[in-house]
Amino acid sequence: MTHGPRAVACGSAATTLGRDALGDFENTHRREWLVTNGIGGFAAGTVGGANTRRYHGLLIAALQPPVGRTLMVAKFDIAVRYAGAGLGLGCNEYADGTVDPHGYCLLDTFGIDGQQPVWTWVIGDARLEQRVFMAHGCNTTYVTYRLLRALEPLDLELKPLCAYRDYHAQQRGPAHVATVGVQNGVEVAFAGARAFRILTEQGTCTPLGEWHWNFKHREESARGLDDVEDLYAPALIRVRLRAGESAAVILTAEPQTPMPTQPALAAEQARQARLLLSHAAARAGAAADETPGWIKTLVLAADQFVVQRRSLRDPAGSSLIAGYPWFGDWGRDTMIALPGLALTTGRFEVAADILRTFAGYVSQGMLPNRFPDAGEAPEYNTVDATLWYFVAVDEYLRSSQDRALRAELYPVLKDIVAWHLRGTRFGIGADRDGLLRSGAAGVQLTWMDAKVGDWVVTPRTGKCVEINALWFNALRIMHGLAEAANDPQAAQAYADSAAHAAASFNQRFWFDAGQHLYDVIDGTEGEADEAGSRRDASLRPNQIFAVSLRHALLPPERARAVVDVCARQLWTPVGLRSLGPGDPRYAPAYRGDQRARDGAYHQGTVWSWLLGPFAIAHWRVHGDAAAASCLLEGLRPHLREACIGQVSEIFDGAAPFVPRGCFAQAWGVAELLRAWSELHAG
Repeated sequence: MTHGPRAVACGSAATTLGRDALGDFENTHRREWLVTNGIGGFAAGTVGGANTRRYHGLLIAALQPPVGRTLMVAKFDIAVRYAGAGLGLGCNEYADGTVDPHGYCLLDTFGIDGQQPVWTWVIGDARLEQRVFMAHGCNTTYVTYRLLRALEPLDLELKPLCAYRDYHAQQRGPAHVATVGVQNGVEVAFAGARAFRILTEQGTCTPLGEWHWNFKHREESARGLDDVEDLYAPALIRVRLRAGESAAVILTAEPQTPMPTQPALAAEQARQARLLLSHAAARAGAAADETPGWIKTLVLAADQFVVQRRSLRDPAGSSLIAGYPWFGDWGRDTMIALPGLALTTGRFEVAADILRTFAGYVSQGMLPNRFPDAGEAPEYNTVDATLWYFVAVDEYLRSSQDRALRAELYPVLKDIVAWHLRGTRFGIGADRDGLLRSGAAGVQLTWMDAKVGDWVVTPRTGKCVEINALWFNALRIMHGLAEAANDPQAAQAYADSAAHAAASFNQRFWFDAGQHLYDVIDGTEGEADEAGSRRDASLRPNQIFAVSLRHALLPPERARAVVDVCARQLWTPVGLRSLGPGDPRYAPAYRGDQRARDGAYHQGTVWSWLLGPFAIAHWRVHGDAAAASCLLEGLRPHLREACIGQVSEIFDGAAPFVPRGCFAQAWGVAELLRAWSELHAG
């Protein structure tokens, strides 16, 4: 038996749950946890033990990093025998409504220690701890158990429940599975699938080979999707523990022998400690106050999105996962999130690697929107990912003073602007007024990209407000880069184009009656002006970028008006509404089947990532960093509300702002970190 070390960093109050938040099914099963491995694989589940999503599992391996994600081990059924009594510590919900066992009733605490979820059960006078972590860079999960206190030996029985499927699917049995005994465990091979192993460092592992039927995933029911799965139990693991002793089970899809548990745990804890040191170094001299615990939690949360994107052109490339559990790496999300996830945390090498990786995928002046899970060719249906790339490059160069990367990327950026000036895919191109138009039938190009079948919910064809704020910023950034590259002719051309775009923007985008900016002009929706051009006056948060981006577009009085109208009608403690409540299309709740959910996605649903730009814009027009920082505080208690230690993608538009969508969203974490860092920079 081995004795586990104490973790190097204890979970904060913001990420630790006591009995007041545990003990009943609803409380423990609406809260989730997440562990990642840096190559796209992950483990996730509920605090209470029942899998409520198809995306919950102890080993979801990325077989084509960072995609090809495949669920292999869904969960453990856990039972103990202590002082003559047998108890189940896990929980399952079945299709007929049965819930059994009720192990969550024995939970005393749950928290995250660094990035590692830790459960403590009380069994009579005994206390048993469970911890889950993954090996960084490997499709390997470790599950450890430590008997913290007991007067007698405790017998632990673990039954792994397995599948082999794409993580978007459900498994229905029976299927042919070969289970072969190996040293210290079993190897499991579903028909035609990659084998994986279940290994134990203590106790016995006995081949079993039985199917368990009709597990219900209640979150899939709520989403209007198939919600039942069958799982295969290849083995039974038995361990006897005495007080102070530990045991571990290793789940791996890797061919090599995994690192033993204790060195692997020490290595992962040391890696996380280095992340916090890197963040502290990045803040050195900027502020004298100590970084609060909830910001440190976000620094570690940020790391969970950083992944390798291996390709023939760059076998060690980097990217960012847009959100867990179901998103891959998206161009738009990566560029928006990069400053907060990499630069404010002091990880400049990651930022540079991401910028180089995406530069290699530029096509016709465009960054890819997303890389499909199955590894097909990238998709380019985005107008803003490429423009956010300029912002990310600018933030990186100003933070790092990396002249080599500046010289390397300057030709790429020049080519991108040239394509936008003459026109590229999907009707994207500069118009005679210097503003950028975009749009094609049946294609969603902006971040408001919901689409159901052929229905593009918010097409926003024409000249969008945030696209043109980004376009102006890109031109201004290029002016500075051209000057640094001693390219005066290009510098003057960029300056002229930026001035032309700014003049047209201020003349054409201001909606005087509402004292805010039009969302889209020269489009297909809204009222027609005297020249016959349609203008969409919907009150949306997109206009905030005309104030929050480094190169602001508006005169002070208009900038203040924009911020104030957004504060009155769009701001909530957890983000900005995507549409004003007074609009007849406003949807106060995000729920129902896919059509209902996507129909509400950008029609009032609150988005967490917008809170950061709003706080920065508020600071710029009102000059009060403390007041602006207070606008971020609403997400602090959220860190123990949904996925512990993470920030949800979206929330209902109306109170109590129930968290929805992805339980961990990259740009939600990133923009909160970036805004907090900027507001506390002194």
